[in-house]
Amino acid sequence: MSITPERKTALVKDYARKDGDTGSPEVQVAILSERIKNLTEHLNTHKKDVHSRRGLLIMVGQRRSLLDYLKARDVGRYEKVIERLGLRR
Repeated sequence: MSITPERKTALVKDYARKDGDTGSPEVQVAILSERIKNLTEHLNTHKKDVHSRRGLLIMVGQRRSLLDYLKARDVGRYEKVIERLGLRR
């Protein structure tokens, strides 16, 4: 369900704003999106896993908060992240 360290490193490398950037909203949203995707696949096969579903909802809320923050600070960066990740809105 979690992402591999190699995949996480690749996401950081793709979405970082500068070298060594791991905390920008773009990177955080990308990592959360990958975790959400993996957990969604898990929940499609394990429909009664309520505890993981709760974790999924928490992650979706975190991602939404980060996207709202990014939208308030810089709309261009927000739209770029939404487009690259293929998210709605």
